[in-house]
Amino acid sequence: MAIDAARTALRMGAKEVSIIYRRSRNEMPANAEEIEEAEEEGVKFLFLAAPTEVVAKDGNTVSLRLVRMELSEPDASGRKRPVPVPGSDFFVESNTIISAIGQTPDLSFMEGTGLSTTVRGTIKVDPLTLQTSREGVFAGGDAVTGPGIAIDAVAAGKEAAVSIDR
Repeated sequence: MAIDAARTALRMGAKEVSIIYRRSRNEMPANAEEIEEAEEEGVKFLFLAAPTEVVAKDGNTVSLRLVRMELSEPDASGRKRPVPVPGSDFFVESNTIISAIGQTPDLSFMEGTGLSTTVRGTIKVDPLTLQTSREGVFAGGDAVTGPGIAIDAVAAGKEAAVSIDR
């Protein structure tokens, strides 16, 4: 989501676009190819930093206050947990901020449907048929796999169609 937003901003005429991420490149939940393509297109990455405040003057955004992060023991996701480095605040000039936090699907619509989810917050499916825990209901794409590329979601749709036909 953040990479898509950043690349779109550049294509829409932004002079400079940066993605700020609180972990390192290795922990980034994005496809390596996607990150490389964004860099080739001109997106800058600032790793091990987290925003703490949007600074505005006369109602306009002028900068973003950030704090440096360091990685400690892994959290529930298995990735090293970012923790703030005390006294490491710094500012980055900005006139527009696009918040793109997380890429977990909103599955609140499923409450009461009997559909099972995974510990990662995605829809649980049979890996071969893509059928959910409810007979006759199929799912695919980011709601099942987590963040991915559109072509994978299209492929999942085709695979689910084959299973539906069966």
